[in-house]
Amino acid sequence: MRADAMRRRGAILATARRLFSEHGGDMPLESIAQESGVGIATLYRNFASREELVLAVTADTVEQILSAVEECRGRLDVDAALAWDALLDRLVCMELGALTDAFASWDADRSPDGARELQERARLALEELLDELVRRGAVRGGLSALEVIVAVATVTRVQHEPIRLAAP
Repeated sequence: MRADAMRRRGAILATARRLFSEHGGDMPLESIAQESGVGIATLYRNFASREELVLAVTADTVEQILSAVEECRGRLDVDAALAWDALLDRLVCMELGALTDAFASWDADRSPDGARELQERARLALEELLDELVRRGAVRGGLSALEVIVAVATVTRVQHEPIRLAAP
């Protein structure tokens, strides 16, 4: 893929991620294209359907989780507790909860095997990291990768407007 085409694809993914987190998975693709600075035809050349775009954002998010886990693993020998804090900070910054509505529109049963494998790889990597953090006394035992992701998603979930107005 040419460098300019890769930049456009990256811009579409970043914009879709931001707009999905702000407005949910039913954001019009035309709006995503416009905000990305591309035409709708360019968006469709890169992502043939909404489902394909949501899948790409999901895969990108899982890759970011894997990257965060590896970064944490690299900091364990320095200070396991600080490494855990940094991992949580990075996961929170990903606004996983804000993407919940977009991901809910994704049919995981029809997803390509590669997407499932990527998700499972991320889950296993986080489970292994949690085991090491428990051994080092940085987190309590019995904490699962799914619990961590669900907790972060819950904390970062977009609140309804009356709640945002009452406690911005």
